[in-house]
Amino acid sequence: MRNITLKHLRLVESAARLGSFTAAAEANHVTPPAVTMQMRQLEDEVGLPLFDRDGRGLTPTAAGQEVLLAARKVDAVLTECLEALVALKSLDAGRVTVGVVSTAKYFAPRMLAAFARQHPKVELQLVVGNRREVVAQFEAGLFDVCVMGRPPETCEIESDRIGPHPHVIVAPPDHPLAKKRHLAPAVLAGETFLVREIGSGTRTLMEGFFAHAGVQPIIGMEIGSNETIKQAVMAGLGLAFISAHTIAAELADGRLVVLDVSGLPLERAWYVVRLAARRLMPAARALRDFLVADGGSFLPKMPTPRRK
Repeated sequence: MRNITLKHLRLVESAARLGSFTAAAEANHVTPPAVTMQMRQLEDEVGLPLFDRDGRGLTPTAAGQEVLLAARKVDAVLTECLEALVALKSLDAGRVTVGVVSTAKYFAPRMLAAFARQHPKVELQLVVGNRREVVAQFEAGLFDVCVMGRPPETCEIESDRIGPHPHVIVAPPDHPLAKKRHLAPAVLAGETFLVREIGSGTRTLMEGFFAHAGVQPIIGMEIGSNETIKQAVMAGLGLAFISAHTIAAELADGRLVVLDVSGLPLERAWYVVRLAARRLMPAARALRDFLVADGGSFLPKMPTPRRK
């Protein structure tokens, strides 16, 4: 059955529906001898006759009925596929898988919700993880696009800027440095810091900031979650160098304060990233364009250090 083609199946359907090979030939814009040859090839492949001839014309045999059923199923599947492709082109359907580093989970859902309101028939799948997890899945081709602060350098990518990504140092409101102004980084040398895992974007940025200032911070605890870091800072276990986009709620109700440290906020950017070799379907391309054009409006506002 490996040699059966779509042409064979369409000729069987036409012959059964129209009652003759001549009519089938005309309907498919081929000559009657070509149809006869194709049907002979198909019967040889099947090993059974497909049509009986009588005064009324062609009648499918039991084998012909099976092939006719298969032909109609194939035609239905192809029609469904064509309708799906048309829907994808018009953004009436489609699925987009989005990878998001954990630091971006504080605003990424709002971005995606706004896009979903504009394109309600597009199915969105959101996957959140730490940088190592997200980059590994991204490189494996599991995401259409990713939202992250530092595009990976281990593969060929295309990235577009969404908006600014400031980083600050936070403390509990009763910390001795909380109301000081223009703190030099050197003042922080004796402070304990609660940090993200090695390799995370925040940890890498923090290490670069302190290295540039010639400061060796005291590492009190390595914690793989921004939420846990914030809770630990509020409990008085240390300070934290953290994305300003993760602390809006805690600043608003006074559970954390931003220290006024010279050189901070240290600003990087948020990006929407995709593999250069991955061709974006219309829905994914529309999401990428939306994030580039409007994503910045969903980023939290930069907090102001608490001053005396």
